[in-house]
Amino acid sequence: MSLDNPKSTVKIGGHPIHPMLIPFPIAFFVGAFACDIAFWRTSNPMFSTFSLWLIGAGLVMAALAALAGLTDFLGDARIRAIGDAWQHMIGNVLAVVLELVSFLLRLAHGPSFVNPTGLVISLVVTCILLFTGWKGWEMVYRKHVGVADG
Repeated sequence: MSLDNPKSTVKIGGHPIHPMLIPFPIAFFVGAFACDIAFWRTSNPMFSTFSLWLIGAGLVMAALAALAGLTDFLGDARIRAIGDAWQHMIGNVLAVVLELVSFLLRLAHGPSFVNPTGLVISLVVTCILLFTGWKGWEMVYRKHVGVADG
């Protein structure tokens, strides 16, 4: 058994890529939630358009982050043995699936989808991201996943 930390498989110059990518989908999805709130308060369709674009960008970046994260997850059995890693992954998959459904329904129905369904989905995704972010940091700070000590 190795005494070193669980390793990140996908790296550039020794730096794990997954933690570099995850701020983007988080910012895009939370930004979409903020735009949904603005649309709810103002009825200005510009905000529903902003949400659609933010969710689309979030989905693209989430796919990239997921590829790096899944590679790390599959690349070291010690990561798969961490319960937080499973909760982090499953929660993020759920958030991305919800945003994909939201994106497709927004395309089909336009601004009328935002109140209340799109807004509720954005709220739920934001709450899921708070949970999965907590679990991600648990893995880094408590389990030292991808941390190069010494």
